[in-house]
Amino acid sequence: MAGPECDVLVIGAGVVGLASAAALARAGRSVVVVERHDGFGRETTSRNSQVLHAGLYYPSGSWKARLCVAGSRALYARCQREGIPHRRIGKLVVATVPAEIATLERLRALGAENGAPDLVLLDTDAVRRIEPSVSAIAALHSPATGIIDAHALCLSFAAEAETHGAALALGREVVAIEPARPGFRVVAQNAKGERESLHAAAVVNAAGLASDRIAALAGIEVDARGLRQHPCKGDYFALAPGAPLHFERLVYPVPAGAGLGVHLTLDLGGRVRFGPDAEYVDRIDYAVDPAKAELFARAAQRYLPTLRAEWLTPDQSGIRPKLAGPGQAFRDFSIEEESANGMPGFVNLVGIESPGLTASPAIADRVVALLAGI
Repeated sequence: MAGPECDVLVIGAGVVGLASAAALARAGRSVVVVERHDGFGRETTSRNSQVLHAGLYYPSGSWKARLCVAGSRALYARCQREGIPHRRIGKLVVATVPAEIATLERLRALGAENGAPDLVLLDTDAVRRIEPSVSAIAALHSPATGIIDAHALCLSFAAEAETHGAALALGREVVAIEPARPGFRVVAQNAKGERESLHAAAVVNAAGLASDRIAALAGIEVDARGLRQHPCKGDYFALAPGAPLHFERLVYPVPAGAGLGVHLTLDLGGRVRFGPDAEYVDRIDYAVDPAKAELFARAAQRYLPTLRAEWLTPDQSGIRPKLAGPGQAFRDFSIEEESANGMPGFVNLVGIESPGLTASPAIADRVVALLAGI
């Protein structure tokens, strides 16, 4: 991380950090990105469903709603422009009992208010025509929902950032942040224990799972401010290639609990996965218990009655950096420039869980705006 001082130091090279670095560099700022892993997008960015969300689920006016819808539009345009692999595949949110139909109607109204396009309620026959394997009494169809190659997206943002002069410093973990008046002195340590420091006029905390730790390093009282994250693990199981089930689009149950329920996703190669579930954890562990196949099958059998547990094999898992703890109400993204708290130029991005990948270019635009003039 040696070199000249910079305008902005971005901590974290996940999709949000890289999108922010690209937007800042494009705006003419000198940018350095520091990342503790030896590659980018290694945590939350790569360990999720890789879905481009349309904006159905989030309270109107929230950051999640506004930035998801804006980010989705921006990402589809970017994918077309840059040749990033993606598919606008569509999604069904399915009701399996009559009481869930009212929830679908609320989701349609909320999604429409948020700006999600072309939402349509389907009856049983319409669902059967487009997804014969799915059993549902009704469904909400979101044709604008898609899937994306998150690694290719990260490559695109990294290439844009570097084209505009940004530098990426991988394999360095931030261990200290000190006020430099003006700006900040940031100290990072590599795998050999060697320390380097850089003076930056501004800092963007896009550290994902570690963003509350980074905020605390900077002197922010994370518990008092409600910025303590609660890691929530989600496991995935893959459907055996020979299973007698075929799907053209994503299938989600009516949302409940800490996540969106065990849903069915497709990747760009057509592989089918189920997940994630949601379990709050106190440590980072990506192992998937094969014994959970029965639980996943039982959850998905609500809308796929012919699914069998022996067709499922353990796949990946991911950890959500949630601000809402177990049983707590909705918490929005925390996106704040800290001038009001005596730290001008420090931007906190905390609790950036789903739809963070979809929202990434819109979050980046917000970061640029927050740092304008600093």
